[in-house]
Amino acid sequence: MGFSLMAQVFPFFLEAALVTLEITVLALALGLVLATLATAARLARSKLLRFVGSAYVSVFRGTPCLLQLFILYYGGPQIGIDLDPFTAGAIGLGINVGAYLAEAMRGAILTVDKGQTEAARSIGFARGQTMRLVVLPQAGRLMIRSIGVNTIMLLKGSSLVSAISVVELTYTAQRFIGSTYRPFEIFAVSAAIYMVLVYLLARLIDALDARFALK
Repeated sequence: MGFSLMAQVFPFFLEAALVTLEITVLALALGLVLATLATAARLARSKLLRFVGSAYVSVFRGTPCLLQLFILYYGGPQIGIDLDPFTAGAIGLGINVGAYLAEAMRGAILTVDKGQTEAARSIGFARGQTMRLVVLPQAGRLMIRSIGVNTIMLLKGSSLVSAISVVELTYTAQRFIGSTYRPFEIFAVSAAIYMVLVYLLARLIDALDARFALK
């Protein structure tokens, strides 16, 4: 096994890992915003809003993320959306993960005992107050694990942006394989870094879950 080769390429992979983390964080931020809007729409009284929220979740959960990235990056210029690979990757991943996060948020909200909602309304709380003061504090704790799992999937799924030439971990591995012809060592370095990132993220999720768990 070429340990010397692995040591030589490792600094380049660390730089690529920063790109992977950056695109994951940006996509997660966008996904959380979209998920919040979609969840609010799906729980709204308006049939139109419920339809829009449900359509968003269905479309982006029902089609491959890679295909969505291709449509945005390669098809976007045809309708006036001309994005660089990094921006297209972050937006594409964000829109995709937002659909999954919306389902997690909605599920957590619906899990909260309806009796508490009815009790809050009976003492004069408006619908918005009930959601903000009674439902969301409990649902937020329930969301931590689901959001965390989806974040881990997002981190691993960020490798898909290599298909549109974003220079992250997987793309960097592909470039080095083309010049070294040593796929085992190169992919081993990439896999090891992914495992470390996932492990650290999983520990953070465990800590948050323990910290805010319902007592």
